[in-house]
Amino acid sequence: MAASIREKQTAALKRMLNFNVPPLKNTAAEPVWKVLIYDRFGQDIISPLLAVKELRDMGITLHLLLHSDRDPIPDVPAIYFVMPTEENVDRICQDLRNQLYESYYLNFISAISRSKLEDVASAALAANAVNQVTKVFDQYLNFITLEDDMFVLCNQNTELISYHAINRPDIMDTDMEAIMDTIVDSLFCFFVTLGAVPIIRCPRGNAAEMVAMKLDKKLRENLRDARNSLFTGDTVGAGQFSFQRPLFVLVDRNLDLATPLHHTWTYQALIHDVLDFHLNRVTIEESVGPETGARPKKKNKKNYDLTAADKFWQKHKGSPFPEVAESVQQELDTYRAQEDEVKRLKSIMGLEGEDEGAISMLSDNTAKLTSAVSSLPELLEKKRLIDLHTNVATAVLDHIKTRKLDVYFEYEEKLMSKSTLDKSLLDMISDPDAGTPEDKMRLFLIYYITSQQPPSELDLEQYKKALMDAGCDLSPLNYIKQWKAFTKMAAAPANYGNSGVKPMGLFSMVMNTGSHFVMEGVKNLVLKQHNLPVTRILDNLMEMKSNLETDDYRYFDPKMLRGSESSIPRNKNPFQEVSPTQLQRKPPLRGSAVSIPTFFQ
Repeated sequence: MAASIREKQTAALKRMLNFNVPPLKNTAAEPVWKVLIYDRFGQDIISPLLAVKELRDMGITLHLLLHSDRDPIPDVPAIYFVMPTEENVDRICQDLRNQLYESYYLNFISAISRSKLEDVASAALAANAVNQVTKVFDQYLNFITLEDDMFVLCNQNTELISYHAINRPDIMDTDMEAIMDTIVDSLFCFFVTLGAVPIIRCPRGNAAEMVAMKLDKKLRENLRDARNSLFTGDTVGAGQFSFQRPLFVLVDRNLDLATPLHHTWTYQALIHDVLDFHLNRVTIEESVGPETGARPKKKNKKNYDLTAADKFWQKHKGSPFPEVAESVQQELDTYRAQEDEVKRLKSIMGLEGEDEGAISMLSDNTAKLTSAVSSLPELLEKKRLIDLHTNVATAVLDHIKTRKLDVYFEYEEKLMSKSTLDKSLLDMISDPDAGTPEDKMRLFLIYYITSQQPPSELDLEQYKKALMDAGCDLSPLNYIKQWKAFTKMAAAPANYGNSGVKPMGLFSMVMNTGSHFVMEGVKNLVLKQHNLPVTRILDNLMEMKSNLETDDYRYFDPKMLRGSESSIPRNKNPFQEVSPTQLQRKPPLRGSAVSIPTFFQ
C-alpha cells in the first residue's frame, strides 16, 4: 500500500533533521547533537508530525524561533527550516555575521529565489563564514499535514488566502495573483512530496481554474528540465515515487456553501466547530478550585493533542457524538476493572502470616501480579487517553446542551434533504433558549441557500426582524443574497440527495447509570449518508461519466508537454484506487472547507 502524505512529509522532515541524509534504521549510534531554528511557518509544519521526544531522539537539543533572542552556541551545528522571506534571509545573514553556530544547514520551506540566495552568499563572504554554510536546500514542504490524507495550506496568515480574501469586491488584480501564487506554491510542494504528477480537473471561469492553470504551468516547467526535475527518481531515495497518477479535482467553495455552515454531529467535526482546535491540538477551559461567594471559579486553559497514536481518536473521530460518549464510558469502566484487579493482587501479595492458605494464594497470584505490573505503562497511557477524551467530550457536551446543537443539526438535515419540518423556522430563530446568534444565522443561511424558491420580500423582512431581535449581524445574509442572485442559484439550487437523520431510543444502560456524561435532553441521532455536490462531481470524474455538472470541466495533464489543453480527457480508464486528500479553508461564518480530494488510478 502506498505511503500516506503524512508518512512522506514526516520522512522528508527526518531526512532534513539528519543533515539531508536518510536516517539509518536500527542503529545504536549516538546522534549528532544540533539545534533547530525555525520560523512560525516551519513550527506549524513540524508540530503536528514530530513530538519533542522524537526531535530529541534525532539529536535536536534545542529548538528556537528564528526571530527570538538567541545566545551563541559556537560548537554546535544549526539546522534552519524557514520560509525564504526578506525578513528571514536578513536574520540568517545577521546570524552569520554574529558567528552564532559551528555550521549552518539552511533549509527553505519553499524554493528560494536567486537574488535572496546571493544575499546569503554575500553575508557569508563578509562574515568569513563560507565554509560554515554547509548545505542549502529547497525542501518543498510548504503545507501542513494533519492526518494521513488531509492537509491545509497554512496556519499563519490564513486570512490572506481565505474565502473572504478571494471574494472581496475591492480586490486588486495584483492581490488576486499573489493569492493564487501562494496557493499554487503550496500545492506544487504537496505533489513534490507526494512524488506524483497529477491529472488536474476543474470548472471554468472561477478561482479554481486560475489555480489549475498556474499549477499546470509550474509542473510543466519543472518536467521540461529533465536534469533538475523534482519528479525524477534520481533526486530522492528509492521508493519515494509512485507510478500511479492522481486525479486532482479543484472546485470553488461557492459550489456548496451550505455544508460548511451546517451544524455537525460527529466527534471530530464538533470539536472543530465548538472548541478551539488548531493543528491537532484542542484548547479547553477547566474550572479550578471551589466557588467562593460572588467570585466565580478560576479557569485554567489546558491543551490536548489528538494524534495518530491515539487509538481511541483514530477509531471514533468520525462517530456520532452519543456513540463517542458511550465508548468513553465503556473504556473508563474497563480501565477501572483492570485497576481494581491490580489493587487486589497487591493486597494478596501483602498478606501477613505463614498459614498454608496465604502461601498458596501467593504462589497462584505471583504470575498474575507480574503480568499486571508489566502492563502498568500501557495502563497509565490508557488512563491518560481516557482522561483526555472525558474532558474533551464533556466540553463538547456542554456546548451541545447550552446551544441545543442536536436540535439544530436535526433541523438543518431536514432542510437539506427537503424533509417535513416539525417546527417552523421562525420559531427556531425566535427561541431564546436555542443557540447563539451565530447558530441562528447559520440555520437561516442554510434554509436560504438550499430552498427551491427564495422567501418573498414580506417573509424575508419577518425573518430579518427575528434575526435582529436574536442579536444577529445581517451582513452574511446580505452577502449570500447577492451571491445567490449573481450566480442564479435560485433557479438551480444544489441537490443534497435523500440525506437525513434517524432518531433512536434511549441510550444503553451504560449511559443511564453511573455515567460521567449526563445525556438527558440530548437526542440520540444516527447519521445517514449524504450525496453532496462535491461527492457527485468526484464520482462522475473518477468514473469518466458523462454528466451536465462535469462535462465542461477543464482537463490538464502536465506530462503532455506538446499540444494544447483540451476539455476531453486523454485517459479514458476509470480511476480505481481512492485516497482522499482534503484541503480546507475557513468558511464565511464558522469555517469554510474547500475539499480537494486526490484519487489514484
